Amino acid sequence: MATLAKPQPAIDEPSEFPHWSDGVPTDGDIAHIPGEAGLPLVGNTFKQLADPHGFTRRMVETYGKVYKTKAFGGWHVSLIGAEANELVLFNKDKIFSSEQGWGPVLDQLFPRGLMLLDFDHHRIDRRALSIAFKPEPMRHYCGSLNSGIAREVAGWEGPMRFNPAIKSLTLDLAADSFLGIPWGPEADKINTAFVDMVQASVAPVRKPLPFTKMKKGVDGRAYMVEFLNREVIRRRKEGGGQDMFSQFATATKEDGSLLEVDAVVDHMSFLMMAAHDTITSSATSFMYYLATQPAWQEKLREEIFAVTGGPDADGNPRPLSYEDLGKLELTEMAFKETMRMMPPVPSMPRRALKDFEFGGYRIPAGQAVGINIYWTHHSDEYWDNPYTFDPMRFTPDKVKARHKYAWVPFGGGAHMCLGLHFAYMQVKILLAQLLQRYRIEAEQGYSPEWQPWPIPQPKDGLKIEFKKL
Repeated sequence: MATLAKPQPAIDEPSEFPHWSDGVPTDGDIAHIPGEAGLPLVGNTFKQLADPHGFTRRMVETYGKVYKTKAFGGWHVSLIGAEANELVLFNKDKIFSSEQGWGPVLDQLFPRGLMLLDFDHHRIDRRALSIAFKPEPMRHYCGSLNSGIAREVAGWEGPMRFNPAIKSLTLDLAADSFLGIPWGPEADKINTAFVDMVQASVAPVRKPLPFTKMKKGVDGRAYMVEFLNREVIRRRKEGGGQDMFSQFATATKEDGSLLEVDAVVDHMSFLMMAAHDTITSSATSFMYYLATQPAWQEKLREEIFAVTGGPDADGNPRPLSYEDLGKLELTEMAFKETMRMMPPVPSMPRRALKDFEFGGYRIPAGQAVGINIYWTHHSDEYWDNPYTFDPMRFTPDKVKARHKYAWVPFGGGAHMCLGLHFAYMQVKILLAQLLQRYRIEAEQGYSPEWQPWPIPQPKDGLKIEFKKL
């Protein structure tokens, strides 16, 4: 049986865990787990990239809810279904490392982000960072989002490709709400560096060789680190503002000490990446469903008009106040259904720190494992007519009757997305501005092809039209 390269440390010493490349189980250690090796050298990599959801569906039908596949240079064991989600995400027995699961993908560009920390280290930093999501700063973000979104979407009348437009807007909003930097040349430089980092995180060439995406990403990270380091020191001297970065810069740990400067830099860089990509994906998916489901679009418009009072006498949308966010219940249900249909993170990797059993199989320590959120969100074990868009699945009684881990677009357990309420807020404000101005339309029968992985996005950019009310 495979063992980790070093004895497993106490849980409160996550920095002592072996690196993710140490202690990989041998073929013999997982010979009893069913699955497929695929082609020599490449395994099933290209099959998974070509159709990840179809591949998972076929593997579950063939081998069951625990199976192995060789891809991306090694064996991976998939644990499928709501029960698997609960085991891995709740992580009651501290079996799974998020740091070592995500490390191979994100280490070079977004190291030591909150998602890449485990146990006590994660808990301490998460508690310190949570100050940025308390009511007072959230009210500030709400005001910034209302003004920033209103300014931009006022010019969206007519046909457009929504995905690049919302991607650009989300970056500008991050510069404002996250970093407290006004729109302009400096924000543009940061956005360019940031986009290079995000693109490099999923680049097939993983070394920063000249002229590669990884080289641009590594250079982008160097620029961001230099800028953010300088800003942390400045904001601590001058006293921070209400933006998220200033909140992080002045956050304190349990003993009252400030977070280390490099920790603030890494957390801010990672959070911008996580928020930008997932909100862009989710907002794009939401626009698709509203454009192709006009009856639901009208129901949400009615709710928004009832809460805001509708446009003012000059026809300008009224802003959505922080206190009114919770009143958009149907809008939130529709957004939750969007994330069920198109989860922004379709799967999540982990690494086992010790032997465990699931589904009748023993999985050895050191093994790369993962859960598949998309499969669970589309399984008829948990959902009636799972490929039909129906926000009424999220009424309180139906949520209570369903397995708690059947819907996990924000993860779960200790690693539940720290910014989930910010995501709800940004999408609700976006929708309030759009639906008070426009009717969202798509051509009859429109069904774009989606890039399903690593984060869903329509290959054509999502062709929709905003028609003034």
